[in-house]
Amino acid sequence: MMLKWTDVVGFASTGNPVPDKKVVKTNEEWKQQLTPDQFKITRLSGTERAHSSDMCSLFSPGKYACVCCGTLLFDASEKFDSGTGWPSFTQPITENAVAYHKDETYGMVRIEAVCNTCDAHLGHVFPDGPAPSGLRYCMNALSLEKEKL
Repeated sequence: MMLKWTDVVGFASTGNPVPDKKVVKTNEEWKQQLTPDQFKITRLSGTERAHSSDMCSLFSPGKYACVCCGTLLFDASEKFDSGTGWPSFTQPITENAVAYHKDETYGMVRIEAVCNTCDAHLGHVFPDGPAPSGLRYCMNALSLEKEKL
């Protein structure tokens, strides 16, 4: 199934798909596992500086997983150069890999994308991506880990 903007808004408004599993840890456990920057982004909803990662320009085949729990989130075949300075994808790997929340911080209304398994902040979803989905999953590179082939 290809997700569209109406699906994303629907999930954020009425409830997200059920994840395959849940991973719950304390902040202290996450701090032991993650770098300080990864913790700030994934557990405190931070944002890395635009163009701060080489991941934006990597387009080799593979899959991207959550840096916190290892859940597969995106396939490189859905990655595109958005020009924004953050890795961008058109679709998650499965409908239930990502959860969505309305985000009204900083005087804006956006849709936050989080790992549906461990609730790690990944970034935001926007309706300005390429066809056919029209979605742009604008992700923090520090929230992702490219699987080694």
